[in-house]
Amino acid sequence: MKVDFVVYPEHGRPFTADATFWPDSTPKPIVIFAHGFKGFKDWGHFNLLASYFAKQGFVFIKFNFAYNGTTVEDYSDMHDMEAFGQNNFSLELDDMQALIDLLHSDNPPLQVQELDIKRIYLIGHSRGGGAVILKAAEEPRVKAVASWAGVNRYDNRWDNLQMEQWKEKGVQYVQNARTGLQMPLYYQIVENFLENKHRLDIPTVVKRLQQPLLLLHGEQDETLPTKMAHELKSWKPDAELHLLPEADHSFGGKHPYEADVLPGAAQTAADLSIDFFRRHA
Repeated sequence: MKVDFVVYPEHGRPFTADATFWPDSTPKPIVIFAHGFKGFKDWGHFNLLASYFAKQGFVFIKFNFAYNGTTVEDYSDMHDMEAFGQNNFSLELDDMQALIDLLHSDNPPLQVQELDIKRIYLIGHSRGGGAVILKAAEEPRVKAVASWAGVNRYDNRWDNLQMEQWKEKGVQYVQNARTGLQMPLYYQIVENFLENKHRLDIPTVVKRLQQPLLLLHGEQDETLPTKMAHELKSWKPDAELHLLPEADHSFGGKHPYEADVLPGAAQTAADLSIDFFRRHA
């Protein structure tokens, strides 16, 4: 069963989410999945991923960050570029908080007998991998965290020349190779990071993370080097690290994804995560 719902965070821009599970009126652990930069909840193989976790006895919730470029009216792909440009890391943490709070509210998005809210786990891919580490550090109701090809900091691609030009112009653009869209990044994301560095600096925050942390990274990652996973491990020595020899940045996924089975690397990442979460029930 798949249940679609809308979340209304305090910042005022709602976002879409869905929960996939096998309804049997018994409480099931919950996995919340956070997509990465230029991602969205229905990208590529993510729906197959949700079904796989559901078959393994989890409620799998994936969502669109409110400012990821989708809208409540059309979340099939990214099209609202003004919203995309206004996104920042604090907003993403607030979105996850709103979702977690909704699960604990008197009006959760699915029947309470299906939810074991004492077992909430987070998975984040790429930039989402950094976000779930930060959110877990400030949300004790999260039991454990898995970072899939996750970033180890938010500011390591901001060189000095780019920063000066970015601040002066107020915006820079990145191209979406898949759609050809020029996607704006307003300088407010830098200002937000600097103003909230105590909350957003992953190298500092991960050192005080209390929950168990799983780090998965592909040795064929063409976007983020495996060095990032090694550095996260060095900052949190009790983290569990697995390097996947055949995995690229998307763990074999692409959009659109035509196959009806998970890519092999994504299957491996899912199995490692499921085992990890079961060991930290």
